[in-house]
Amino acid sequence: MNKAENQILIIFGASGDLTKRKLIPALFELYRQKLLPQKFAVLGASRSALSDEDFRNLANDFLPEDEQLDAFKELLFYQSVQNNSANDFVPLKERLDKLSNKLGITANYIFYLSTPPSLYPVIPRLLCENGLTRSEKYFRRLIVEKPFGTDLNSAKELNQQLLNYFEEEQIYRIDHYLGKETVQNMLVTRFSNGIFEPLWNRRYIERVEITSAESLGVEGRGGYYDNSGAMRDMLQNHLLQVAGFVAMEPPVVVEANAIRNEILKVFQSLRTIRENEVSRYVIRGQYTASHINNQKINGYREEPGVAKFSRTETFVALKFFIDNWRWAGVPFYIRTGKKLPTRVTEIVIHFRKVPHHLFGDTGTGGNNQLIIRIQPDEGILLKFGMKTPGAGFKVQTVNMDFHYSDLADKKVPAAYERLLLDCMQGDATLYARGDAVEAAWEFVQPIINAWDTNPEIPIYGYPAGSWGPEDTDKLIVNGNWRYPCKNLTNDGLYCEL
Repeated sequence: MNKAENQILIIFGASGDLTKRKLIPALFELYRQKLLPQKFAVLGASRSALSDEDFRNLANDFLPEDEQLDAFKELLFYQSVQNNSANDFVPLKERLDKLSNKLGITANYIFYLSTPPSLYPVIPRLLCENGLTRSEKYFRRLIVEKPFGTDLNSAKELNQQLLNYFEEEQIYRIDHYLGKETVQNMLVTRFSNGIFEPLWNRRYIERVEITSAESLGVEGRGGYYDNSGAMRDMLQNHLLQVAGFVAMEPPVVVEANAIRNEILKVFQSLRTIRENEVSRYVIRGQYTASHINNQKINGYREEPGVAKFSRTETFVALKFFIDNWRWAGVPFYIRTGKKLPTRVTEIVIHFRKVPHHLFGDTGTGGNNQLIIRIQPDEGILLKFGMKTPGAGFKVQTVNMDFHYSDLADKKVPAAYERLLLDCMQGDATLYARGDAVEAAWEFVQPIINAWDTNPEIPIYGYPAGSWGPEDTDKLIVNGNWRYPCKNLTNDGLYCEL
């Protein structure tokens, strides 16, 4: 792997939760693996009045004890910054100049917006007014966290605002799901294996199923979540991006624009779900109170910060089609929700049954399945029929599986490790492009509009700890959802929370 150029990473919102839980630990792991640039620094920036030493001491609270920790902390610096006018950013610019000169670091800058979304258009403008967004000699990049807009209009407006100050190739819209090793391995599984790619089409695949389940509820984030919901929080961004990787055509080369062009084509081929069709293709739900292991679990409307009569969905299941040559007529199913039986994200490819049931009723009666597990117990599972030992031809389903944990000598990098390193190296492959973000919003916007304007569209209750509303099963006409467990090779209705 090529080393990235010398650079400084500026994290806005440096005193926030994301910086502490994800960004600094990811950078420390890259440091331990000697993957950071030879000359590198992190400048934390937020309104909090902290010194360099204060910021470094915060790292002690969320980094493991390690012999390399003290050396890593020497890379951390801090600058208090307000966000009211261009003058507020003058001290930031001066501090960057001093760090570059003192540490001998080239003036290559990555600006990471780990801030409330209201600051996404503000900070780039203030950076631009101080001459920090573009340079003929050095690179300047901007990483933007989700949510990237709350609807189609706000996403378009944010894109335009950012493009006033940065070029599209400078903007990295981060989606941590795309940083997961098994999502990236989708490309290798499909395009380097002659046994998969010839079958990856409407002739051999009956349906595609994507599940992202969380066993936790809103966990104190009720005020935020009640203005978001499962559609905006998970489906519009993370899960449609995963679907894009599943359904895309082979790129000409393994290069950012080539891959992202193919994902955009998938989004442009999504069949529109009209507002009067939403009840047929979309099921939304909200978890209700229940008892799990003799412990009472509150319902969503009982969570702090949630409106008493909230209609915000904590679960959504969606059936849709991709109208192109490869996928015509193949239904895709996505479901995601909170307070489900277990935490799991996976893709299930359901292959068509054989055209003639040679073994009659002794067969399994099911489809062959390829399961790509994104988290946890990352790996790949193939389910197929084998003869049961003994007389006759009784067939049973067996598993052939691979687990990433079997690679004892290899470390599976955390999503933010991979994505931060990619941005440092200027690789935008796993980052969403502006046109793809807008195309994804165009697909879900009619659904959101229907929910907002038609009170007759139901929101189903489901007991916390269950697999969502019973009506979800009606989306799949000939078949059933797979009910995964934490262990890749197990499935069933009953998985522990």
